[in-house]
Amino acid sequence: MFGKRLCAQLACSFWVVFNRGMSNADRHRLIAQAVKESGSATVSELAELTGASEMTIRRDLDTLAAHGALERVRGGARTLLLRGEEPPFALRAHEAADAKRRIASEVSPLIADGETVLLDSGTTCLEVARLLRGRQVTVMPLSLQAIHVLSDAPGPTTLMVPGGRPRAAEGALTGPLTLASLAALRFDTAIVGCCGLSAAEGLTAYDLDDAAVKKAIIASTRRIIAAADGSKLGRTAHAYVGPSALVHTLVTDATAPAEEVAALEGAGTVVKAA
Repeated sequence: MFGKRLCAQLACSFWVVFNRGMSNADRHRLIAQAVKESGSATVSELAELTGASEMTIRRDLDTLAAHGALERVRGGARTLLLRGEEPPFALRAHEAADAKRRIASEVSPLIADGETVLLDSGTTCLEVARLLRGRQVTVMPLSLQAIHVLSDAPGPTTLMVPGGRPRAAEGALTGPLTLASLAALRFDTAIVGCCGLSAAEGLTAYDLDDAAVKKAIIASTRRIIAAADGSKLGRTAHAYVGPSALVHTLVTDATAPAEEVAALEGAGTVVKAA
């Protein structure tokens, strides 16, 4: 059975979800969180946690495994995450989803009509892509997901597609063709996602290839806007991108640690709360 600590962590979340009626997305999020926190879980444990039938849980686990959110094993599932590794895109897409949408809604007005915009990969930047769709801007996204969102954008939106190799299960474009695309162009504004950002350790990424792309983004852009929920602040991943002062504006949410916000502002970054 789940440990007492995990049950306590999930109880409040489950109670809110249960009382408003649990959708498939709600149940998937709860299952993914449970497996992530405990390391593994059986079908019967997850059925007890969610109130769903074991047959439903098996289908849910198959779906989550297909999206790279967990590993399906006999009788249940286990996490794919090792310490210090980036959670899969499919799992991150369900985490702090409301906060990411609020952050995107604060980022969008910072982009003026007529700007050329470089859009980093990641789940928060994907929400920004949805709001730029149909705007009078030129956008070059660095993920397959954002390219798909903008591919049939109505009206005056101009889509530019870079070269590159998509990272498995992420869709983020990396490699020499991506770097060459960035080196050949100049942009007014870049919207950058954060794996970690702190005044002391700067901007960091989980993946060395992703860090190289972020460095190229910064080199080809006049203004850097970081879009990150509060969980990313004060966190340090192992691939260094650059000092926090490179970020002109940070848009975050109310969960951002106050001391880290103050430190970033002291280093010269303008911080806006969504």
